[in-house]
Amino acid sequence: RGGRIKEKTRSDVMIIASINQDTGEIKLVSVYRDTYLNLSTDKYQKCNAAYMYGGPKQAINMLNQNLDLDIQDFVTVGFEGLRDAVDALGGVMVDVSKSEIVHLNNYQFTMAEDMDIDYTPVKEEGYQLLDGLQAVAYCRIRYTSGGDFKRAERQREVIKAMIEKAKESDVETLVKVVNEVAESGVVYTSLDIKQMLELVPDLAKYKVVDEGGFPNSDYRGTGKLGSDGDCVLA
Repeated sequence: RGGRIKEKTRSDVMIIASINQDTGEIKLVSVYRDTYLNLSTDKYQKCNAAYMYGGPKQAINMLNQNLDLDIQDFVTVGFEGLRDAVDALGGVMVDVSKSEIVHLNNYQFTMAEDMDIDYTPVKEEGYQLLDGLQAVAYCRIRYTSGGDFKRAERQREVIKAMIEKAKESDVETLVKVVNEVAESGVVYTSLDIKQMLELVPDLAKYKVVDEGGFPNSDYRGTGKLGSDGDCVLA
């Protein structure tokens, strides 16, 4: 959320991206925010609390320790950052179901009030162009069948839609998008602007070839754990 992008807020979304720079193949894994893990301090809680206590550094340490990884870089995107990036690309194509419409518009309403902006309600189901605020609201839906697991799937869907839309854009537009979003204060990253701009010319070769969530559906359970409430258990 605005003003809390570096710490003191739980990370609403955690996605690990493995990118093969030679082939352009991308693999995305959502780490469900309610997963009960070691926060890298030998204290166990819902894993999205790591960001609240120690920002991206502790969140990365938490992921590396629990999943035996060696993540070095990160990109933190606020609600406004995602909205601005999608709008700069001219929107994204997403298939909205009938059951999602009411929740999508409810999230739009609350965010529009917080940001003091107008919003455009989604009125029909089906494959359609969503603007930035609509896309953020779509990513936040968790009250339909599938709950938070389906929500994480929606988030990856929007990322894939953004990649495809970016492929349709010329280099000049993409450079403008990177510069505007990087300088807006709604994105916080370990990458410098030069590193990000160097990726732009090769964007056409990137493609998501695999995706999923942790814990995998075959190896997870759910249950209440004391004051932590409903948790996902590996």
